Amino acid sequence: MRGRYDNLTRTRALDPERDYLDIYQTMLRYEFPWDMKLGLNLAFNRSFSVPAIATVHTATGELTERTQKRIDDTGLLMYEMVLNGFEQPRGRDALRRVNQIHRPYDISNDDFRYVLGCLVVIPTRWLQAYGWRPPCCHERHATYLFYRELGRRMGITDIPASYDEFETWFDAHDAVHLQPNDDAAAIERATRMLMLARLPRMLAPLGNALVSAMYDAPLRRATRVDTPAWPVRAGLHLALKTRALSQRWFGAPRATALFADGIRARSYPDGYEISQLGPQHDRGDGEGTGTGVTDPAGRDQRSREPAPE
Repeated sequence: MRGRYDNLTRTRALDPERDYLDIYQTMLRYEFPWDMKLGLNLAFNRSFSVPAIATVHTATGELTERTQKRIDDTGLLMYEMVLNGFEQPRGRDALRRVNQIHRPYDISNDDFRYVLGCLVVIPTRWLQAYGWRPPCCHERHATYLFYRELGRRMGITDIPASYDEFETWFDAHDAVHLQPNDDAAAIERATRMLMLARLPRMLAPLGNALVSAMYDAPLRRATRVDTPAWPVRAGLHLALKTRALSQRWFGAPRATALFADGIRARSYPDGYEISQLGPQHDRGDGEGTGTGVTDPAGRDQRSREPAPE
């Protein structure tokens, strides 16, 4: 029988410099699947809220008019890179598509670096606060190295030299640039509706307050979200802490990896092609022509047999 800390023991025996992808995959797929997915969602929410970045997104309408598809596309591309790395065909295709999507826009290096910082820092802080255990130094370093490599392959320069340095840079940049703006508020309203739709019916009356309570004060201010009443904030904090303790003392290590049966998305019930994810304004340049086509179970659609009844 596997012990609760077996994955941690294995992680500590690895070399993050060499095995950062293995470690980061273990964090997402086995150790903290729910927390990592939520942390990444919060990271993207924050990155969308900086005025310069929010302006780009509202201008395209991708997040305000085609919200579900845009969120699904972002998640699919990210998870394809995490599950496959940057050397395997599907990971390469996903990275190529990410670069292709961003190419038409005049996005500064600092803005790209800030998005990268959100992906490094925000999920890690969520785990430190609400994970069943805090991430160890190998996991923090592996997280940093994964996104440093992603940044390098996206052409982002001046990436801080360690997790701690990135966290320091992120906080300083965040304090200056995460300012109240109407574009961020519009994006937050659109993405909030998706979160509310997923809440259990019994929590629906508190839905808006609970979503707001997941944000910290700077993000609420930037997106013009009211601070929820302290009982809601305290109740959410207590519930998340209770969940973490319950998982620590009574939980068992996950036996089946997250996405073991493929990456699913509401926008693509019949599967998706990596090269067609995202907006289609940039087609025809001869790049991003990855041929990976998967159904929800991760199989190649071109040779897919009918699913059993």
